[in-house]
Amino acid sequence: MTMDQKGIEEMHSKKLHRWWLTMVFLTLALFGVAIMAICIGSINIAPDRVFGAIFSNDLIKTITGQKIKDPINSIVLEIRMPRIVIASLVGGSLAVAGTAMQGIFRNPMASPYILGLSSGAAFGASLAIVLGFSVVSGSFAIPAMAFIFCFITLFIVYGISATKMGVPVTTLLLAGIAVGSLFTALVSLMKFFSGDNLSSVVYWMMGGLADSNWSQVFVTLPLVVLGSAALMFYSKELNLMMVGEEHATNLGVNVKRSRLMILVLSSLVTAAAVSVSGIIGFVGLIIPHTLRIILGPDNRILMPASIIGGAAFMIGMDTIARTIISPSELPVGIITAIIGAPFFLWLLRARKRDIWGW
Repeated sequence: MTMDQKGIEEMHSKKLHRWWLTMVFLTLALFGVAIMAICIGSINIAPDRVFGAIFSNDLIKTITGQKIKDPINSIVLEIRMPRIVIASLVGGSLAVAGTAMQGIFRNPMASPYILGLSSGAAFGASLAIVLGFSVVSGSFAIPAMAFIFCFITLFIVYGISATKMGVPVTTLLLAGIAVGSLFTALVSLMKFFSGDNLSSVVYWMMGGLADSNWSQVFVTLPLVVLGSAALMFYSKELNLMMVGEEHATNLGVNVKRSRLMILVLSSLVTAAAVSVSGIIGFVGLIIPHTLRIILGPDNRILMPASIIGGAAFMIGMDTIARTIISPSELPVGIITAIIGAPFFLWLLRARKRDIWGW
């Protein structure tokens, strides 16, 4: 029986209502967790003092590199705010990259971490540190090297996995795990030869945001914003490609070009995130899959929701990492792995029929 026009409009209206409610909830959650993260720490700060610092002239002084006299404003603006901004950029980047990869591979287990992109980018960043590129070329050297090796990793994994019939899930996962392990081993090798740069390389391997500052924000922000906006621009083509490449081609989509652009842009935002945080896994797996269950597979709404959700999730995880054993601090990559690994195993079990054909 064919659904009448009124039924279709009612279903569309309900879907839009659910989308708006979810976006409002995610936005409120992002601001709520950000304010909470600024308030708590080795010194707890009341919310009114936080807002007072944010809306004071000291914010401009901090961004322009001037000295702040007020100690509370200094904690809020020079230490906690840049860390919160970096956490949101990293979480949003990894989540939107995971959304795009899950869509383009039509596989809910695809993510920058599982496919080895994070390890490849971390190797590029480590190489830049060990070879001293950042000293010679400035702060852009590390993100540039992270992007190059993220891009190389992506095409190695994709090239190994692709067949004339498509990209088999099993081959994709195994290739991603193997190539990611190879680059992780190379990062360990960099650690062995790093000498005085040992602590910096170890930082990349464990993932952390302890060294966040406004300079990193200024380097990372344009890459993340432009890359994420461009990915959302391709969300309609991605929807059509998820249905089938032949179907997308018949509707006028240049599948080959769109796929290449989506992969390049996913590599860009992943590299931008890894270059300031090191290897932080599972964010690009947990957030898109959870939101897809709530919102459905439409990437036009799923991508912006993943950016906001990933940002809120990452701020929350970083807050746990720096407060759970205070005054010491855990690398946030450990926290996301403890949460993400069981989630991945659950997903693997739930989808085993699709993967292995059982």
